[in-house]
Amino acid sequence: MPMHDTQKSLRRSISNTLKGSAGNLVEWYDVYVYSVFATYFESRFFSPEEKNATLYVWAIFAVTFLMRPIGAWFFGRFADRHGRRAALTVSVTLMAICSFGIAVVPTAASIGYGAAIILLLARLLQGFATGGEYGASATYMSEAAMPGRRGLLSSFHYVTLVGGHVLAQLTLFIMLSLLDRQQVSDWGWRVAFGIGGISAIVVFWLRRTMDESLPSAAIEEARSGGARRSGSLRELIVHQWRPLLLCFMITAGGTLAFYTYSVTGPKMIQTLFAGDDVMTGTVLNLIALTILMLLQPVGGWLSDIVGRKSLLVFFGVGSVLYTWYLITALPQQTSAGSAFAILVVGFVILTGYTSINAVVKAELFPTYIRALGVGLGYALANSLFGGTAPMLYQAAKSSGHMTGFILYATAVMFVSLLVYIFFLSNKDENWLDHERALQARHGNKG
Repeated sequence: MPMHDTQKSLRRSISNTLKGSAGNLVEWYDVYVYSVFATYFESRFFSPEEKNATLYVWAIFAVTFLMRPIGAWFFGRFADRHGRRAALTVSVTLMAICSFGIAVVPTAASIGYGAAIILLLARLLQGFATGGEYGASATYMSEAAMPGRRGLLSSFHYVTLVGGHVLAQLTLFIMLSLLDRQQVSDWGWRVAFGIGGISAIVVFWLRRTMDESLPSAAIEEARSGGARRSGSLRELIVHQWRPLLLCFMITAGGTLAFYTYSVTGPKMIQTLFAGDDVMTGTVLNLIALTILMLLQPVGGWLSDIVGRKSLLVFFGVGSVLYTWYLITALPQQTSAGSAFAILVVGFVILTGYTSINAVVKAELFPTYIRALGVGLGYALANSLFGGTAPMLYQAAKSSGHMTGFILYATAVMFVSLLVYIFFLSNKDENWLDHERALQARHGNKG
């Protein structure tokens, strides 16, 4: 390819990556604003006399993950038949509506249990939208990235996913700098959810202007009769069950580690520095999550050099050896420096999975079933192992059975490690490479 065409392709790839990333950023902000502000709004949805309010809040967090496989099926099917851009535009619209809904819902003092029911319904719809967001955005960003830089460019999927968490933490930090804890609990959390809804309006416009990564021929084929195969659940289960199972197993240990390290870990620090030191914990979490976000391109870049498998094995070995220490040692720390160091080491290990998991899964499936395969494989594992992790940790902590939770988490990560070692290759050609070569040949003929 001539130098001019290469530079043009790179610029276009970067532009589409940034537009896709912006939407991903806002959607995941809407997801994580819940976990970041949960401590502050739980008293607004459950009465002060409710002893299990914290557990109920995290149960709602976990239950919403049950909607992700349904969202992955619906939006994956839609994206494989009508294009990635259309599916991503619809999902971000749904997220915005739900964020606005949570921002204005009356409290339990006004409508009793109705407040918790509305919160649950809104989060279920957000879980549905998020299930569609992951598969479609991971597919889009992997397809839009040019060969040779696919790991680096697709890593921005998790730059923005973690970035949503960073923005939620930053929002809390700014509020605590300007307001007292009672004000944040009274109305500040509503502003945080409202910000997500407003931001989604901007993203709606951005997503309408980005290029479509699904070839027009594939869309036309789906419209003219190929729809029986494109985005078909039957096709996925009957003929693509091996990559679907592989996608599920790749995700299982990774998503459990992700929610244990990046959600439960910061919650441990938040608990360590509660009361008068609340700003210390907030700052530590903000800096640590920013580091995790900035590590993603490093991991993606390394994967383009040493291969995806190498990074996944690094993550697998590291998580199996480190999870016990992180969960047992982090809550015992008395200094901010040691707590911060323990969390950041965990984030370095986690980067071996997060930075490349989107492209690894996208490389498993052919075009006509990719969004559905990636989304559903991820969503099923995410629902079973990821979304339940904070709730299971909280339950283990409350009942004094933390050892059981640690053994469970380590066992799941070990199984995924075996999959990385024995069922993945490092630099072999994959579906994305084959399709890029085919498009290049057709372009040359034209």
